Amino acid sequence: MRYFIELAYNGKNYHGWQVQPHAISVQEVINKAISTILRQEINIVGAGRTDAGVHASQMFAHFDVELPLSDNFTYKLNAILPDDVVIFNTTLVHNDAHARFDANSRSYEYKIWLGRNPFLLETSWQLHHQQLNIELMNTAAAILYEYEDFECFSKVKTDVNTFNCTITNAEWVMKGNELTFHISANRFLRNMVRAIVGTLIDVGLEKITIDDFKKIIESKNRSNAGVSVPAKGLFLTAVTYDYI
Repeated sequence: MRYFIELAYNGKNYHGWQVQPHAISVQEVINKAISTILRQEINIVGAGRTDAGVHASQMFAHFDVELPLSDNFTYKLNAILPDDVVIFNTTLVHNDAHARFDANSRSYEYKIWLGRNPFLLETSWQLHHQQLNIELMNTAAAILYEYEDFECFSKVKTDVNTFNCTITNAEWVMKGNELTFHISANRFLRNMVRAIVGTLIDVGLEKITIDDFKKIIESKNRSNAGVSVPAKGLFLTAVTYDYI
């Protein structure tokens, strides 16, 4: 029997989603919690991988068991998980359902606070003095719709077969002092969102032009793009499926 879990986590204390040697990950702590409750080894499969320090307000994962779960399984799971990882619900799905491969789209937000806010230090990138041209940043963001190959925004050493992604939303929204970049696509490359944000910030600071932004994408060269902005401002906010 296959179950999906919907969850959220604060990524500050984790070295990303994926299990790895010598570093604690979100996947690892959930594996241990479920295995403890069910008294058998369980390895969950996530909808994707987030890097060290990145957060998720919505993530999905699946796992298999032989017998139905109890009605209070989610409650038991939350009772033994650390406070920075929360399970919203557990759903029985068909046996071929796959948290990663069946996802139609994924959405991220990158949060920037213009000024100083001590209460948002762990969940936003704070810019104290820079003046950003947000209109130019949105003009550049719209250019992302014209392309599919985003190798220039990908981590250099990665094990993907293609750098093609279909971006369906990319925009900056300003509310008070909070500037948020919203982006949705069918898939994302490693480090892609943080590299896009870093390059769009260069546009907003008028360090590069709109034409420069296009040339960076067409170059397919990561060294031409902007810096990777800090992980703490990045949130995975939505993963969509046909059956959930």
